[in-house]
Amino acid sequence: MLEGLEISVLMKSEVETRSEDFRMESDFFKKEYVKLISKLKSKNFNYLKYYLQNTVQTGHTPSMANHSFYGTEIKFIKTDNVRDNYIKPFFNDYLSAKGNEEVKRTELKENDILTTIIGATHDIIARSCLITKEILPANINQNIALIRVDDKKINPHFLNIYLNTYYGKKYLHYLSRQMGQVNLNCREVEKLIVPTFSFEFQKLIESSIIKAYSKQTFSQQTYYQAEYILLQEIGLQNFELSKEPVNIKSFKESFAITKRLDAEYYQKKYEQIIDKIVTQKHDSLINLVDVSKSIEPGSQHYSDEEGLPFYRVADYNKFGLSHPNKVLTNSFITDNKEQIEKLKPKKGTILFSKDGSVGTAYLLREDLDGITSSAILHLQVKNTNEILPEYLTLALNSKLVQMQAERDAGGSIILHWRKEEIEQVVVPIIDFKKQEQIAELVEESFKLKVESERLLEIAKKAVEMAIEKSEVDALKFIK
Repeated sequence: MLEGLEISVLMKSEVETRSEDFRMESDFFKKEYVKLISKLKSKNFNYLKYYLQNTVQTGHTPSMANHSFYGTEIKFIKTDNVRDNYIKPFFNDYLSAKGNEEVKRTELKENDILTTIIGATHDIIARSCLITKEILPANINQNIALIRVDDKKINPHFLNIYLNTYYGKKYLHYLSRQMGQVNLNCREVEKLIVPTFSFEFQKLIESSIIKAYSKQTFSQQTYYQAEYILLQEIGLQNFELSKEPVNIKSFKESFAITKRLDAEYYQKKYEQIIDKIVTQKHDSLINLVDVSKSIEPGSQHYSDEEGLPFYRVADYNKFGLSHPNKVLTNSFITDNKEQIEKLKPKKGTILFSKDGSVGTAYLLREDLDGITSSAILHLQVKNTNEILPEYLTLALNSKLVQMQAERDAGGSIILHWRKEEIEQVVVPIIDFKKQEQIAELVEESFKLKVESERLLEIAKKAVEMAIEKSEVDALKFIK
């Protein structure tokens, strides 16, 4: 009768030992967690609380009703910005100096560590990253925990990598609880078991991470150099957009053409961008690419375990793909095998988002073993002798197209950019030699990013090896 069920039998005294709160939910006693705790406690260790400068803190969202709390000065980091080992550099909100003062206790410093503590699934919580000076000034909201350690007790670079290992991440999952959403509180985060290793080993981990972050910075700088060449070619590198709040249009000039009545659509800054592009060689996107759509299988076909990777808008940005939070069930794959094979994007496809974070483009450099959601269009360049995919991808991510996205998709709470509007996007077509120069810079940026990720992976594997085998083995591996 119990065949196939996972059962852990524990004495009441063991339950009391495992949890001061006398937690009784079954997930808390899964065999996977029993093995995890046993492995971590077989080493010398301390609880995270021992290493802290002060208690773990969560952020807070200043009142949206008070507009003076928001501005352009201080990055406001939310759950969607936090990924394993990095911050997504696109922010929906910025705080003003006044707003930052409202949440001063979680104003970030270099070498602070963030970890997400509230989310719909386990995949969203326990994403951890180290704050570098490039991110500052910044603050966090209430779904993120701030960990500030005493660097005389532990190296913050090492601790961050440990949080990104199977052991650190899984232990936070173990401490979390399902209550509508999966969540952790700050005191639970402080109960994280942290293995004790020599400062020599921790310093070696730090060295690898600093090299990785350096390559990441060079990668972004190289990309921005490519963007600058594009803007320079169009004559927009120092272009000042109009802030004029009024733009008078007749019925014939407005609704009769666009079928839009929202005033924001007709702001002068949007006209300025289009006017600048159309004075030079340009074309509509539909004439440059073939556009295809994927499918939306429905959440009933999502899985957190084994299956085909399912990429959504949150799983990529212009710098690359991240590991998707969801996979599609094996049963769905089997039932739709032929269709799925056709939907897998091939090398050279540009992924382009039309919902949520609209207008994000990423060029695939190899075939994708997975499918995308219907919120992501697939663009295939028709004539690579006229326009290079690398150049077009950068142009789509530039403010030239982003402002067209802002104009078209504005006016709704959840942004949606209609396929028909996307097809009419105006794209500048610059000199082919300049396109090639941009393509070379974009590819160099991508190579630096891959090398950065490789170094971070080496550091993570070294920490896992130190836990599973010994510090000596890990030192040999990383050296």
